[in-house]
Amino acid sequence: MTASRTALTATAALLLTVALTAPAAHADPPGITEDTTAPVHIDATNPNLRMVQGAKLAPPKVLNIKSIVESDDGSESRQDTNDNITFALQAEVLFSKDSAELSTDALARISAIADEVRQRHATNLRVFGFTDNLGSAAHGLVLSKQRANAVQRELAVDLGSSVTFQIRGYGEQYPIADNSTEAGRRKNRRVEVSFPRSGG
Repeated sequence: MTASRTALTATAALLLTVALTAPAAHADPPGITEDTTAPVHIDATNPNLRMVQGAKLAPPKVLNIKSIVESDDGSESRQDTNDNITFALQAEVLFSKDSAELSTDALARISAIADEVRQRHATNLRVFGFTDNLGSAAHGLVLSKQRANAVQRELAVDLGSSVTFQIRGYGEQYPIADNSTEAGRRKNRRVEVSFPRSGG
């Protein structure tokens, strides 16, 4: 009986030693401690969590997603939204310096825009011209309008009389880049052609 009790005591002591020295089975990684705080209590009866009697949720709204693709040299870009498609061509790829006469290279680019207009069955186009802020504002307004007119005339040749045009020359208004650098001014000297995605 004494020998049996001694063996049980030794076994219990051994198990206690193993339990005290063995690592926990779910030990946290070094530097991370287990969060033992209780979760935040939410009172389901709180009136601030409920809509006022008779209130309605606002109608669902489709966000206007904008996608912009620019050529490697930045000379042209295409911007797509839910509502419109806008092509922006830098003046350098369309005209000589301080000129509103289209270059040979410009004709192919404008023809590609006309193809897109036909595919979309668009009948209302906006052609807007812009300049940088060098020179007088009055000269910029005139030049930007002349350039918008030149692009519109070429589009009209490709598209015929079924398309209505809105033409504006904005001069140095609405810059899209920093006019204090030549790279920025180059982006600002541009003609934009836009039309609704729906074709209207």
